[in-house]
Amino acid sequence: MYKKLGREVVFYESPQPSAGIHRLVFVLFQQLGRDTVITPEWRHNFSSRNFAEINNLAPVAASYVNCQRERGCGGRRI
Repeated sequence: MYKKLGREVVFYESPQPSAGIHRLVFVLFQQLGRDTVITPEWRHNFSSRNFAEINNLAPVAASYVNCQRERGCGGRRI
């Protein structure tokens, strides 16, 4: 990504897990044209596949993360 040419279109919203372990996936997309990116009005049930298709984006990289609250209830208990 060229930082000088890039523009944030949706601000970063940090994860806020209430309890247990949560899975997060961060995806970096490359914009295939010079079209304006249409941002979603809400993030509930967000589909990255639909977002990429609508905005002519291609996935370049991804990162998978597990997280939980620092003093959370932990994961599965056996």
